[in-house]
Amino acid sequence: MGDQDLSKGEERRNKILTVLKTQGRITIQDIMDKFGCSEATARRDLDYLVKTEAVIRTIGGAQFEGISGMREASFHEKRQLLWVEKEIIAAKAASLIEEGDVIGLTGGTTTYLIAKEIKTRRNITVVTNAVNIAMELADSDGVQVVLTGGVMRKNSFELCGPLAEKIVEGLNLGKMFMGADGLALEQGVTTYSELEAQIARLLIQRSVKTYAVVDHSKIGKASLFGIVPLSSLDGCITDAPLSAELAAALDQAGIEVYIADSRS
Repeated sequence: MGDQDLSKGEERRNKILTVLKTQGRITIQDIMDKFGCSEATARRDLDYLVKTEAVIRTIGGAQFEGISGMREASFHEKRQLLWVEKEIIAAKAASLIEEGDVIGLTGGTTTYLIAKEIKTRRNITVVTNAVNIAMELADSDGVQVVLTGGVMRKNSFELCGPLAEKIVEGLNLGKMFMGADGLALEQGVTTYSELEAQIARLLIQRSVKTYAVVDHSKIGKASLFGIVPLSSLDGCITDAPLSAELAAALDQAGIEVYIADSRS
């Protein structure tokens, strides 16, 4: 029984650390809410991480040390966070895809889940610069995959650079589904990688409609490189209601907001 409790504790602390690395900070209340543990357990977990990782305690929580936590997480790390919420967002996005569509998918965990959702569909073309998304769809009979060339970034499996950009410039897409590391009123849609920002902009330029697919942890946050302002979007698909200010701004700009839930 002791080993089982220890493994649960280790798993919880690893997830807390991933949140710290991707979001920069976490509160005691966040840990209690996300992981269903007591306040005493949450405090012990943070005390342990302070001793073993680049984590510093703050009033009511902790933050990741080093550029205020502005670190790009790997695909593996991201898939440990809010997986169920991302599945729900992906299902909602997939419901907007129709037979005959030519869609674009950037790299990311949520867009990867969109690919899983449409594997059994018929007569759909997917344009992507993400190797893992292309591989996920490789055995699908009804989905044609167009994979750009380029140099692969290991954190996201995205192909970037001049070769990828040259290929995208000659394509015409219908609906583009874009993952991101942040979506905020002033900064717009943002990401950690300048190369990924550039290829995403080109995909958007070649698309009729663009949808940002972001879980609630990305809303109101901004990472280093801007992709596009919010006005470039046609829709935003997320899993929780937006702040009144952000919702009003998107509504005024004519951007449709889809709040996905388990009934989607």
